[in-house]
Amino acid sequence: MRTLDGRYRLEQRIGVGGMSEVWRAHDPVLDRPVAVKVMSPGQDTCVERIRAEARSAARLVHPNVAAVHDFGACGTGHDGPVPYIVMELAEGETLAAHLRAGPLDWRIAVRVCAEVSAALAAAHAHGIVHRDVKPANVILTPTGVKVLDFGIATPSGAPDRLPAGMVVGTPAYLAPEQLEQAPATPAVDMYALGVLLYYCLAGRLPYQADTTTQLLGARLRQPPAPLPQIAGLPPEVAELCAACLADDPTDRPSSLMAALLLAEAVDARVYVPMRQPSVPRQRDASTSPWTERAAAEPTEAAALPDWSTRAG
Repeated sequence: MRTLDGRYRLEQRIGVGGMSEVWRAHDPVLDRPVAVKVMSPGQDTCVERIRAEARSAARLVHPNVAAVHDFGACGTGHDGPVPYIVMELAEGETLAAHLRAGPLDWRIAVRVCAEVSAALAAAHAHGIVHRDVKPANVILTPTGVKVLDFGIATPSGAPDRLPAGMVVGTPAYLAPEQLEQAPATPAVDMYALGVLLYYCLAGRLPYQADTTTQLLGARLRQPPAPLPQIAGLPPEVAELCAACLADDPTDRPSSLMAALLLAEAVDARVYVPMRQPSVPRQRDASTSPWTERAAAEPTEAAALPDWSTRAG
């Protein structure tokens, strides 16, 4: 069993990306499970850059954000120390796993995206842009949504220091200005939120393509396809989705506006950065909010699935 810096015992690899891998680990000092993101050797692993990103992410304290606990660097790489970030371990299934079974019921999709928007609103209030909002970075836990991987977050408006021709993020969720390597602003997260909401509602991307090359070509040639007709979906939700996918960043809504509109559409409660935040409704921590709404509000009960059967 590998141990980082004599403290974090890596138990199981739970995710692999282009620039890092994520491990389930144990912190014996505080006796708790954690997630450890280890940057892949040979990537852009500048310790100071990643330390700065970790510090920015660590400032976020929000119920829909997986917290950053620690940062370090271990001497396992050929080109010098390899940085790692220690994060809260969010127990649950990714949104990507749930979407493998097809689109979500619109009430659940809207509620999930309301909580994602609330997490982004907290980040944007701190001047932080996520840059990689996608289903694999959203976890549905027993107590609500957790947005992961603020480890590649960046200060809003900061110039991109990657080599020419390289961008950070997932192609299907990149805003048009990211493809031109413009400085990231909160608007790029809102474009990704629009793609996420569209995918949750329709079960497919707003562009038809089989490969990344086709996807990028389709985005240059045509606007996103309109949402299909979904029985019961409030028109303001469809309008918000379309606004998030606007080519012009100034035409996209703010994360705070999106969080409040989506929450209102399903009569949900979200935590947003306001001067006098509303007091959250108390609930049993062992009860999933999705199950709770099914029990408390019959108008939504028929469409709320059992998450354990949706992740097949």
